Parts: sequence; C-alpha cells; structure tokens
Amino acid sequence: MANETQLAKIGLAGTKKGIISIMDVKEPYGAGSGDVVSIGIALNGKDVEWKSHIPYDNLAEVIKVLQDAQK
Repeated sequence: MANETQLAKIGLAGTKKGIISIMDVKEPYGAGSGDVVSIGIALNGKDVEWKSHIPYDNLAEVIKVLQDAQK
C-alpha cells in the first residue's frame, strides 16, 4: 500500500482557492514499485482534478526542463 507524505501546498495562480499539492509517494503501484513525487492540482483547494507521478530517477531532468521553460 502506498505511503504518502505531504511535501508542500502552493497556491495556484489565477484561482481563488486552487492549490498545487506536492507529495512523496512510497511504492505507489504496490510492493517493490519505485517511489515517486506526485504533483496534484485542485482548483477548489480540495478535490484533485489532475495528477502526475514523476519517478525520482527522472526528477532532476524534469526540474531542468521546468527551469528552462521559465526563462
């Protein structure tokens, strides 16, 4: 069973109540599956409408691309 730990909640720009929720998820797909960072978007601040799971092995590359996109 997946074990989730809240890492951050960030206000979602352009919304009144929206949040970006960032979680550490251990074994999200069952025993032995790789840990991931989960990024969820909740427009109303509660119910997650979109979610992405990023394996920790890909995290550095994803961060680099996001930083490049910000330029």
